Amino acid sequence: MVKYSTSKPRMLLHSCCTTCTAYPISLLKERFDITLFYYNPNIFPEEEYNRRLADIRALADTSGTSLIEGKYDTAGWDNAAGHFPDEPEGGMRCPVCFNFRLEKTAETAREKGFDIFGTTLSISPHKNSKAINKAGDLLAAKTGIDFYRADFKKKDGFKKAIDLSKKFSFYRQNYCGCKYSIRPDK
Repeated sequence: MVKYSTSKPRMLLHSCCTTCTAYPISLLKERFDITLFYYNPNIFPEEEYNRRLADIRALADTSGTSLIEGKYDTAGWDNAAGHFPDEPEGGMRCPVCFNFRLEKTAETAREKGFDIFGTTLSISPHKNSKAINKAGDLLAAKTGIDFYRADFKKKDGFKKAIDLSKKFSFYRQNYCGCKYSIRPDK
């Protein structure tokens, strides 16, 4: 166990959307001083990105959580993950996307003096927690910032996230976020 400089380690928590963030915050806030990091250049179109960002801002305000907004770097994301346009959700594009966003999270955590970084991505039943945690572990080794390994969907985590979403009327999208995950039937 790593010793931190304060009794409550400072965590930079990558957040993809409000529905996926509210429940992990409730689990982590007693152990960590959380700052949300909204870095999602994969989200398409820009109107969708802004809608999710507005909800994250509202969640940060109501939960008393700080928020850092990352750059909407769609060109960088396309360069990294756009080589797999025909892959289904959960295919080869997803680990590249996880790594792209977590790398920026880890770098930001290091630059801003956080003790640990994590992500809410593992709450989705459509996301591979092992791939997410592997990316986080590799980036922790690279940056020297601890990574919080999680599978937030366990113990009905996804159901609890959906219940919170309904209770507080959070916006719930019907696709992952990237332009390749939009399907004509959605």
